Amino acid sequence: MPRGKLRVYLGAAPGVGKTYDMLGEGQRRAKRGTDVVIGFVEDYGRPLTRQMAEGLETVPRKVMPYRDTSFSEMDLDAVLARRPQVALVDELAHTNVPGCRNEKRWQDIEELLEGGIDVISTVNIQHLESLNDVVEQITGVKQRETVPDDVVRQADQIELVDMSGEALRRRMAHGNIYPPEKIDAALSHYFRLGNLTALRELAMLWAADRVEEALLRYREGHGIQQPWSTRERVLVALSGGPEGDTLIRRGKRIASRGAGGEFLAVHVVRGDGLVTGSPGLLDHQRALVEELGGSFRTVTGEDTAQGVLDFAREVNATQIVIGATRRSRLKELFSRGVGETIIEGSGDEIDVLVVTHSEAAHGRLLHRRTRPAGTHDAAQ
Repeated sequence: MPRGKLRVYLGAAPGVGKTYDMLGEGQRRAKRGTDVVIGFVEDYGRPLTRQMAEGLETVPRKVMPYRDTSFSEMDLDAVLARRPQVALVDELAHTNVPGCRNEKRWQDIEELLEGGIDVISTVNIQHLESLNDVVEQITGVKQRETVPDDVVRQADQIELVDMSGEALRRRMAHGNIYPPEKIDAALSHYFRLGNLTALRELAMLWAADRVEEALLRYREGHGIQQPWSTRERVLVALSGGPEGDTLIRRGKRIASRGAGGEFLAVHVVRGDGLVTGSPGLLDHQRALVEELGGSFRTVTGEDTAQGVLDFAREVNATQIVIGATRRSRLKELFSRGVGETIIEGSGDEIDVLVVTHSEAAHGRLLHRRTRPAGTHDAAQ
């Protein structure tokens, strides 16, 4: 039996319209003849959301007693027995009442997918496990219900439901999210404009990373070697020499020029274990990369230049930053340096920037080399 597909509507905060959009997608599919049911939808008394659910079949909920109170949960077995083509299941991060087969709703959804049922669900950015602490720092509210990031990342489709902070506050003030007695408190605390702006940015950045992952999988699956430049990704090649700090800071500045830019650093270790750089300097440079918000990787390879190039293509780098050679002119007469090999091997799809520094060989003539396509800035 083929596994079902998961589509997730991701929002920055309650009230942006995730459930409404999920129901709208269910209505569209139902009109096309798809067998769609509501497995669980929470409308919180919002008239427009409730209206959007009209006409869709709803699988009755299961009532669960807990601590002298009754709670209603999705009846997982009933949905599995009904076997629709598509099930609408709200609130991916929800924690089920004790006594249910699964602790979390995302685990219920996993069973539906294994049963060959497509699922459409919703989640807010503050419920992603990796962002739990960050959201608490922004809003002052700790989210008790979380979902592992990988559960959402592995969805077949993720759609960001976006709304500006100002528009969401207007929706709140008009009574379209919470009942009247909760509006003033919400606008003064969780729904402050600064909070909403930060949460919105988090959601956009997380979704952008998911796009990068999807592109990498597509390139690997189709044997595509050349990078696709969805955003600036700068790779700094570190030899373990004293020029590393200069290269790292230059790479960070380049990556920061564009929105969503990212920078990484790589050091290639020879397969024979021969140390080519100073361990102390590399530890210092790793710390500097991480302090500036980048990531540091070590790869093993017999050929340093090829190791840098292979890693650059693996991470979809748009630029490689290398240091001007510290080799003497006499040595260059007999062999090519790592920098020259990287430039020649980068092709037209990756730009190479050679950065001069105080450790470069003395007395060298520096000039700029350009290519008609995929221009490379090279100091030789």
